[in-house]
Amino acid sequence: MRQNASAKTKKDADHGRTKTIRPSQLGFSELCDKDDLSEFSDTVSSVGCSIEQYKDLSEIESLDFELSQHFKNEIEIKPSLTRQIVSFQANKTRVSYRWFKYKEAFSAALIEYLLNEYGILNGKVLDPFAGSGTTLFSASSKGLDAVGVELLPIGQEIIETRICLEKDFNPDDFSRLECWVKKHPWDKSKKRLEMKELRITKGAYPDATMESIKRYLSALTNENERVQKALRFALLCILESISYTRKDGQYLRWDYRSGRQQGNKPFDKGVILEFNKSICEKIIEIIHDVRFNRDPNELFQESNQSPGIIKIFPGSCLDMLPRIKSQSYDAIITSPPYCNRYDYTRTYALELALLGIDEQSISDLRQKMLSCTVENRKKDLISLNPNFEEAIKATDKQALLQRILKYLEDQKYRKKLNNNGIPRMVKGYFYEMACVIFECFRVMKPNARLFMVNDNVRYAGASISVDMILSNIAEMIGFHVEKILVLPNGKGNSSQQMGEHGRSPLRKCVYVWRKGGL
Repeated sequence: MRQNASAKTKKDADHGRTKTIRPSQLGFSELCDKDDLSEFSDTVSSVGCSIEQYKDLSEIESLDFELSQHFKNEIEIKPSLTRQIVSFQANKTRVSYRWFKYKEAFSAALIEYLLNEYGILNGKVLDPFAGSGTTLFSASSKGLDAVGVELLPIGQEIIETRICLEKDFNPDDFSRLECWVKKHPWDKSKKRLEMKELRITKGAYPDATMESIKRYLSALTNENERVQKALRFALLCILESISYTRKDGQYLRWDYRSGRQQGNKPFDKGVILEFNKSICEKIIEIIHDVRFNRDPNELFQESNQSPGIIKIFPGSCLDMLPRIKSQSYDAIITSPPYCNRYDYTRTYALELALLGIDEQSISDLRQKMLSCTVENRKKDLISLNPNFEEAIKATDKQALLQRILKYLEDQKYRKKLNNNGIPRMVKGYFYEMACVIFECFRVMKPNARLFMVNDNVRYAGASISVDMILSNIAEMIGFHVEKILVLPNGKGNSSQQMGEHGRSPLRKCVYVWRKGGL
């Protein structure tokens, strides 16, 4: 069912009526038509912003509405795309995907749905933001070759270990894992191997747990490389559950028992799992999933399907994509970091520390990431690739984005932002994403499709329609926007934004873009 590009339409369950809501939740454009300035001022005061801010937001809403009209035939609410399927939630019970809780991933079921729905039955698939490898393994299980680019070492380790377990492990290797479950060799180890700690991970584990980790790391050095890799991976998978921490978007939250108080209200994580029980359960789960890897939850199962080849290239897609041969891929399925201030080098600090990443390397990774945190500095995109100039020019022409950037800079000047890095981050995000889109277009075969999962965001009261802005830039680069598929239930913004600007939902979408034929 096609919907007007105001993009927030739903059925009234009782009366069957369709209700259309404008892109802005505050109705600025209607109020700006008021002739009575005193009435206008009273209305502005009632929503808690200045007249200047109100006018700025009105202009942003007007441009947003114009863009929504441009895409009115492409924006479609898709009831089958639930938040569960377009997130990690559906992977929690999926064989092999459930090993590591990579919360930023989408589900294997989404990849299976897209491949089936759009008839992508053979060829080669690319994911330039590979994460934990969901696209790669799902595509491979359907017989397609799959290539991923991933910057974070934790994502690389997940993918490489799963490939090792599924392709290289032999019966003797599995017997060694079973021996670890039965005999707990780390308990008998007299040696301890120190684990690297970062400033933000010091004191993350109870003393007894830290002692067990050191003995475990020492004991695993007696195994062959394949078994070592699997045992280290099993430990990576349980670090959060045996620690005082919990991943929470922009940072790690610390349980009150750690002694590291954050804020006025103590955080109680609940049960902190015991090491021996957790590690044994994880090893058993891995053994079971690899040996009996037919998943009853898998959509569109096919018998006797030979898996495709998986390759992973470590590094930033801004560096790696320009090295790929043009017109190489039959589809791209990806989900970039969202423009939401989430810093993966912090949320995955425990895992990065275990992998031996030091403070300087963490800082370097943060700067190489797509600009999605306020600590990202401006990248010299032309120095990275002179051909990016075309993508930069297209982004310069995107009127809604340029008006939003002007507004955020003005809010920074007026000291209205809670962090002055927000304008730089938002600008960097869109310009860098334009360069990624430009390279994706180049490496795709004619008539190939790109599927992208992303969220809209809000800063200083301005709703940023990431879906329409990126789709418009994609058009200027040469893509045909086939669909912007909207999840039926929007996502709430941050607690601070909700407090100041209300609980208006933000769209979560799957974009479908197609490269034209020759």
